[in-house]
Order: sequence, then C-alpha cells, then structure tokens
Amino acid sequence: MSGRSHLLNDRTAERYRHSLTDGVGRVAARIARTQRPFTGVTPAELAPEISGIDLERPLSDPAAALDELETVYLRDAVYFHHPRYLAHLNCPVVIPAVLGEAVLSAVNSSLDTWDQSAGGTLIEQRLIDWTTRRIGLGPDADGVFTSGGTQSNLQALLLARDETCRLVRKNSETPLRTAEILPRLRVLASECGHFSVEKAATLLGLGAEAVIPVPCDDSRRMRPDALAAELERRARAGETVMAVVATAGTTDFGSIDPLPEIADHCERAGVWLHVDAAYGCGLLVSRRHGLLDGISRADSVTVDYHKSFFQPVSSSAILVRDRAALRHVTYHADYLNPERAAEMAIPNQVDKSLQTTRRFDALKLWMTLRVMGADAIGELFDEVVDRAAETWRLLAADPRYETVTEPQLSTLVFRHVPRHPADPALVDRANLHAREALAASGEAIVAGTVVDGRHYLKFTLLNPDTTLADITTVLDLLAQHADRFHATEAARATPPRPALSHPHAS
Repeated sequence: MSGRSHLLNDRTAERYRHSLTDGVGRVAARIARTQRPFTGVTPAELAPEISGIDLERPLSDPAAALDELETVYLRDAVYFHHPRYLAHLNCPVVIPAVLGEAVLSAVNSSLDTWDQSAGGTLIEQRLIDWTTRRIGLGPDADGVFTSGGTQSNLQALLLARDETCRLVRKNSETPLRTAEILPRLRVLASECGHFSVEKAATLLGLGAEAVIPVPCDDSRRMRPDALAAELERRARAGETVMAVVATAGTTDFGSIDPLPEIADHCERAGVWLHVDAAYGCGLLVSRRHGLLDGISRADSVTVDYHKSFFQPVSSSAILVRDRAALRHVTYHADYLNPERAAEMAIPNQVDKSLQTTRRFDALKLWMTLRVMGADAIGELFDEVVDRAAETWRLLAADPRYETVTEPQLSTLVFRHVPRHPADPALVDRANLHAREALAASGEAIVAGTVVDGRHYLKFTLLNPDTTLADITTVLDLLAQHADRFHATEAARATPPRPALSHPHAS
C-alpha cells in the first residue's frame, strides 16, 4: 500500500473512520477491564519488547499495529482514571474533551495565524476572555493557550522582565542597556513554589540564583511579612524585584498563598504580581470553595485546564491583566504575520505566543463547556477537594500516620510512623520502600516528596470516583509494606543467639 493511501482526505475518509473506530474500541475495552492503575512493569522488563521492534519493517495493517500497541503500551500504561491512582497532578478526562481531541487532531488546525485556523482562533480567544472574566482581570485582559504551566510561568516572567526593564530605562537619568539591567533583577517566590520559576529565570538569562525564596508559614503559605521584609531588603541592596510569584495551589501541599496581602505589598512596591494557579484554577468553577480572593489583582495568571478541569494534556493558558504587555513576545515575519495584518485587525495568535505552530487545544475545553457546562466541572473539582478534607480527618485519627498540614485543595502529605520510636533515617527508608512496593504491586500509585529533609508520601486526589474505601485500602497496604520493612530491618539488626552446646559433646 502506497504512502498516499494513508493520507487523510476525501478518498480515505472511510478508512479513517474504520481505523479510529477500531482504535477507540481497543482503548474502551482496555479501560473497561482495567482492575488496577498499573501493572508494576519495570523499565528493564518492558524495554526489550520495545527496542526489539524493527522500525524499518512496517506492519502495513492498522489492526496489526494496534495488536502490537497492546503489548508495548496499552497493557502497561498508567491509567489515571482508576480510583487508586493517587500520585501526581494527572486527572481522569471527561468524554467531551476526548471528543474534541479527536476532532482537533484530524483537522489539524494550527493556531498561530488566522489563515491556518479561522474559527479555531475565535474559539480560543473566546475561552481566554471567559477565563479572564472568571478571574476578574478586567476589560483590558488577554492571554493565549500554552503547552502547560511551565511554559505559562516562563512567558509570565518574560513579560515581567521586559516590562521591568522598560520601566527602569524610562526612570533612569542615563541610558541603560538591557545587559546592564538584568544582573540586578530578582524574582521573589514562595519556598513551596514550583521549580519552573527557577527554570524560567535561567532561560531568561537571570540565573536560578535570581529567584529568592520567601519563607512560608506552618500551612505552607507564603508569609506576607516575610515578603515585605524581602522587598525592603532587595531595595536596600540596590536590586530590582521584577516579579513576585504567588501560588494558588502548590504542587506538594495544595496551599494557596494569601493573595490579598501579597497583592497589597506588590502594589505598594510597584512590582509585577504573577499567580501560578496551574492547580488551583479549578476553583474558578467551584460552587462551594471560594479560596481565590485576591487573584483578580494579579498582573498575570497561569491556569492548567489539564489539571483541574479534567482535560487531556495539554491544555493550559497564560492570562494577563493588560494585553499591551503581550507586545514583548510579538515578532513579525513577512511570510506569516506581517505588520499589515495587525493593522487590518486580523487576529494572529502567534503575536502573543512563545510558540509558532500550535495545536487547537482550546477545542477540548470548548466542547467540555458546551456539553457539560462550567458548573458540572466545578462539581467534579469540589468533590475531590471535599474528599481530601475527609482523608485528612481520617489520617489525623490514624496512629500509623502523621500529616504535615491540613489541605486547602486535594493533596495530602503524610508519612507512616512505626509503632515504636525508630531512627528517622530508617523511617525515611520505610516510607520510600512502602511507596515503591505498592507501585510494584500495581494495586495503587502514590507520590512522594521531601519535607524538611525527611521523606513523605503524598496523595493527589483528582478523581471524583476515588472513595474513602479506596483510600483506606491504600493506607492499609502502605502500612503493611512499611511494617514488613521495619520487621525485616529489626531482624537484620538482632544478632543471632549462640547455639547451646550439648552437655555430652566432646
């Protein structure tokens, strides 16, 4: 069969229909019979099967390729829809969004220019406007879809950097080059914030050391008094704070920084406020949890629909209060988005994006809102937030575990503690072992993190189908693995008793 016969067009539309129907059927059957989130396969076990495939010899038949895919991918995939997947910020996805994914992949619009996307551009822009209204950013707000929170944070800090440089040059008595300004720039971010802030600082030519961690309170929220002190300290040192990064939903703790107080300090200091709400953005559609007070005062906001709007990866956006700030990423190319296009009010999204070619990821959220509505999404997110609160009460009453802080969203950080006092390093190893043994069994998957130098376990609840019974079962399994580890270590540490000699032995 020639390569041309595989192109999707008017002549192959029926073949496309049959191939996708077969593929969807395989996935549906696999999901329907999945009994655990993971098989426990190791890289060493799976790698030979994949490396042994000869990519120079195509199978030619889609059905044969799907048969092979069952072995190399579907059989051992990690299934986020399973209620005992409790590890990372991966959500089960809603069917309307998956439908949107199928449509956007087949049509394959590129959202960089109007002449490659038409209605896709307007749909994305409408969703940006919808989100900025939910946040409350005001009539001059704008934004663009991105690949995820890391890219959104990078773009926000790029805008903050260039806007700060513009203001520094404007207020300087002598001409300044950007290269002279950059070494003085600093970013203040919660010590519990996302690592992408340091990565962005490096990419922006500032260096990771330009990011100054701001201490948090016992609830793992940025302390406004510590922020105020750091702003003053940087001013005395002759440094320029180009941005404060607050977090609405930290990855480990789900903590939401006190945004109103932070906004007050930023306003007084004239500093750009960026709110990383990649996780907490689900509260924008919540009907019961009003925890985002103050976010409307941000200069920029990151949202990840693929975390708490139950969308397939990727679906994220960067929003800004003042659309004029997006000019810092605007570059014109005669072949793509010439300046005359802007003069003619042709909406080319590449004018505000770090990316050029870009998927129509907005369609997934559009289909979700048109089929389910925002309230239905919010109801799902509220369920996982409520389940986390119930789980925290369960853990607080369980002597086998200790917790770090009461959750605001849907993550819980905790660890197993043995019945009798033990070396903290041994407790660390027991918790690491419990997590690894649980994953190897495939019965459940939980995450891990380090808090104050000690190893902890972490639940990230993003599946409304996860019940307290599921959580109780996982806690029991973790405790069994940890207890067995302690018993084994105790046996190793106990010296063998000397054998008693027989009285008549010679």
